[in-house]
Amino acid sequence: MCGRYAASRGPEDLVETFGVERWDPEEVLAADWNVAPTKEVHVILDRPLKDAPSPRPVRQLRVLKWGLVPSWAQNPEGAARMINARSETIAEKPSFRRPFAQRRCIVPADGYYEWVTAHDERQLEVEGKKKRARKQPYFVLPGDGSVFAMAGIYEFWRDRTLPDDHPHAWWATCSVITAEAETGPLAVAPAEGPRSLAEIHPRMPLMLTPDRWDAWLDPARTDPDELRALLAPPPAGLMRAYPVSTAVSNVRNNGPELLAELAAPEESTLF
Repeated sequence: MCGRYAASRGPEDLVETFGVERWDPEEVLAADWNVAPTKEVHVILDRPLKDAPSPRPVRQLRVLKWGLVPSWAQNPEGAARMINARSETIAEKPSFRRPFAQRRCIVPADGYYEWVTAHDERQLEVEGKKKRARKQPYFVLPGDGSVFAMAGIYEFWRDRTLPDDHPHAWWATCSVITAEAETGPLAVAPAEGPRSLAEIHPRMPLMLTPDRWDAWLDPARTDPDELRALLAPPPAGLMRAYPVSTAVSNVRNNGPELLAELAAPEESTLF
């Protein structure tokens, strides 16, 4: 899954990397090393500009809320539960199939966090001697340090309790698409700990390599079979993972120190 990630790249970097044509400097976000559900996040999308003379899609850097609210929802209360969409069922699920067909985006990140329960801690939990096991967080990122382009979808929701001219009458929200985690070896594995992403967690955000960005963002692509082909996993062996401080487990903590690599997991009995 993807429940927390880091996004420290500035708007200028994102504009250059993704070939963005339109962005509002007054609508950009500060670097965030502990992005949590329901926060505002940067996304890249292709969409015609409102009131523009040409209907052609324009690549934009936009700010959306993480946690998709379907257009037909009565209220936005379920947004925190809609941060992820499974690639295997996205084309069928009522909440996701329409945005998957028409409104796809890229959620840029440095990488994402995932938590692993130590072996001894897990055994205590199984035996009922401990109610909640302590978990070791790992940071997962492209091995070459490039941007982690997470596949996403977005949607618009109208708050009918507000007048049309209210600044919050419309919500723009998004979800990150997840897939089965890679079982092959990591490009760079920690000295002590997991050797593959699947050993950390069975799911991972679907990473889009640059050769798929244009096709993924193109709103003219609506053929279901063509879109399903874009959900194929990236080539294996592109990722690295390393242990980080458990400070990241508290959403109030936020700073570049959260990405500092530990020499070894804080739980020496992890594997």
